[in-house]
Amino acid sequence: MQLTHGRVVVRGRLAHRVSNPKATGGPKRADYVLYADNGIPIAVIEAKRNIHPLGHGMQQALHYAELLDAPFAISSKGDGFLLHDRTGITQPTERELALNAFPSYDELWAIYLRWKGIETQPQQRLIAQPFHADSSGKEPHYYQRVAINRTVEAISRGQQRILLVMATGTGKTYTAFQIIWRLWKAKRVKRVLFVADRNILIDQTMQQDFAPFGEVMHKISNRDVRKNYEIYLCLYQAVTGSEEWKQIYRQFPDDFFDLVVIDECHRGSASEDSAWREVLDYYRQAIHLGLTATPKEKPPAKGRTRINDPEYNLKYFGNSIYTYSLKQGIEDGFLASY
Repeated sequence: MQLTHGRVVVRGRLAHRVSNPKATGGPKRADYVLYADNGIPIAVIEAKRNIHPLGHGMQQALHYAELLDAPFAISSKGDGFLLHDRTGITQPTERELALNAFPSYDELWAIYLRWKGIETQPQQRLIAQPFHADSSGKEPHYYQRVAINRTVEAISRGQQRILLVMATGTGKTYTAFQIIWRLWKAKRVKRVLFVADRNILIDQTMQQDFAPFGEVMHKISNRDVRKNYEIYLCLYQAVTGSEEWKQIYRQFPDDFFDLVVIDECHRGSASEDSAWREVLDYYRQAIHLGLTATPKEKPPAKGRTRINDPEYNLKYFGNSIYTYSLKQGIEDGFLASY
């Protein structure tokens, strides 16, 4: 399975991609990845020539399993397996298996559920909801799958405040779409509010990543309140204001939305002294999902002061359940070094 396509090397106005898998920054490809029916990776298998020791591919398998958030890394040379349980649930953590002793899907899946704290049938039904797929063939990158799966799993466990940290250009909005789609299709959430602070972010989201929602989607604008949609998008500025008549968000019941997604949440939405925080406080019964590339604000420039706590995002949402950094994006080749 192809995980990355190789690092992009930029020299002046010229650029090329590292195509040799053995070179530094080369493409990453797992020999085999075993998935559950819902697209959750369960095990990574590295297959090596029979001249090598049984565990020759284990370090590679462990690396890919960590990237994919898969519980099992397996190495084989064709006449047996070396299995490493990253969860630590089974003992010993690493053990040899005969060729006919490969664990069944049910065994591996049961350990995955224990590892993730998925205990009930409703939880299992929720995480079993598949990703959105269409004729375009577009699928989430490996890191987007991890972010989506971890978010859905956290919500299945009852977590109400969630933070995802993903570098600019790595597809936060598409990731949010897949999260919303799975929760909405599974009927875990009925109404969703997606908020941002720039009009272009809303319009592009509706026309591109969120387009599959079609007629159930609505943009709140011109202080116009409509309550017959399920997926709502808006600017903070369109629903808030110092005067009461401008506070459009209050015209919806405080339990109207089941999920509020805050795009670019580092811009101040979670800060206690922000005018936008009142929107989150009003819909406090909903699940709040914050998306940002920079969870901590930089300190103010010399001679300037700012009331905002640089760590207000972490204090509001808690630590990020998944981080995909600029450095990792460049190493993987999904981003190019500036």
